[in-house]
Amino acid sequence: MSIKSLLAKPFAYFTYLSVKKWADKPIKTQDKVFQDLINQAKDTQFGKDHKFSEIQTYEQFVAQVPIRDYEDLKPYVERVVAGESDILWPEKPLYFAKTSGTTSGAKYIPITKESMPNHIKAARNAILMYINETGNSSFVNGKMIFLQGSPILTTQNGIQLGRLSGIVAHYVPKYLQKNRMPSWETNCIEDWETKVEAIVDETVDQDMSVISGIPSWVQMYFERLQKRTGKPVGELFKNFNLFIYGGVNYEPYRAKFENLIGRKVDSIELYPASEGFFAFQDRQKEKGMLLQLDSGMFYEFVEADSFFKEHPKRITIKDVKVGVNYVMLISTNAGLWCYNIGDTVQFTSTQPYRIIVSGRIKHFISGFGEHVIGKEVEYALQEAIVTGNARVSEFTVAPQITPESGLPYHEWFIEFEQEPDDIHAFAYKIDQALQQQNSYYLDLIEGKVLQPLKITKVQNNGFQEYMKSIGKLGGQNKLPRLSNDRKIANALQKYIVGK
Repeated sequence: MSIKSLLAKPFAYFTYLSVKKWADKPIKTQDKVFQDLINQAKDTQFGKDHKFSEIQTYEQFVAQVPIRDYEDLKPYVERVVAGESDILWPEKPLYFAKTSGTTSGAKYIPITKESMPNHIKAARNAILMYINETGNSSFVNGKMIFLQGSPILTTQNGIQLGRLSGIVAHYVPKYLQKNRMPSWETNCIEDWETKVEAIVDETVDQDMSVISGIPSWVQMYFERLQKRTGKPVGELFKNFNLFIYGGVNYEPYRAKFENLIGRKVDSIELYPASEGFFAFQDRQKEKGMLLQLDSGMFYEFVEADSFFKEHPKRITIKDVKVGVNYVMLISTNAGLWCYNIGDTVQFTSTQPYRIIVSGRIKHFISGFGEHVIGKEVEYALQEAIVTGNARVSEFTVAPQITPESGLPYHEWFIEFEQEPDDIHAFAYKIDQALQQQNSYYLDLIEGKVLQPLKITKVQNNGFQEYMKSIGKLGGQNKLPRLSNDRKIANALQKYIVGK
């Protein structure tokens, strides 16, 4: 055992004790975060506009600070982008994480000197908690790859701009630098397909032990490795035993990944975003990710079913319930206030507080009031995969409200790596699993308002070609699981099998 892997274990245990300290006192921890945020921001422009100096209780905060999305916060953000200080948070932010928005154009999410360390600390702690639980630290001796965006940053009015993963690349600890891949030069390649080929060139003969990234893009990397060598990834990288991922649910990809790797490997799920690092998987055998309550972020929740009402009820962690679908709101030491990040979550535990990401508040199907969410379709597909002898590369779902004949239905666009033995039985299994989870969908099927779902097969690499066609291949870009319209469905028509 190397010195590095030997030292990792006591460091991991120290981290476990540190995390347990605040996780065991969640309400007290969040109360302190709330007070600190209000006190630190009371003299900012936002703090003055919302009378932070008068706020003593959470109830006052609710009365004075409304729910906002990016478009609502944009007037403040634009002042910061223009170079003004003390607008949303004291001084100027260190960075803007630049993301592509669908309605607002480019989004500029502030990252401050207070918030930046939490992005790094949470990712590190996720790995250390895994080491403490499993005793496995051998992987720290091998090479590690993090598939991410370019680390090249630009500067505007004294603030650096870039993608979150590119910003984080500047903070890789020195003790990991020589183990980290790909090279800086390769990481700077903007074109994703060119970048993946360069990563394959650099890693194909290395001792890779940890691989991290969004599953859909890691899958592309694995496929290129297999195409290049004709070998499963696990045979190329004999010491590869830990996959770290975030961004999308891994379960729909798991069967294909295990086929590409040739064996099972441990995995750690993360919940990072430009707005903050919200949660990570702290236990291998427990469902959900540990909500980061001590990371400069104050959380509020609104039941998703009532979110679009005029005055939806906001609650804190002390009032949440397991299994309820919530919209998550955050106030942070980066200057976001009662900010709707667009995700919906469900608590799997309140001792400690663990969550799963159930979908996006704007990504659902409810053409007839069924309100089918991402978690439900992913679970239903997984149920069919388990019994249908199939492997799925990618999928998305859209409503077909005006079919040429018959009742409306949900259309599932699926790219199979291995087609099921019986496609009709596969579709039936998905539909039954969806009915079991969503009573509204069940009622619509039984009431003959909807007919059971239909599967449309997408060509090999069809989804990659679609993402490429809209300029969103690779990096942090993710295909929406659900749409409430036919925009994606119509664009996919050119990639349909048989067309």
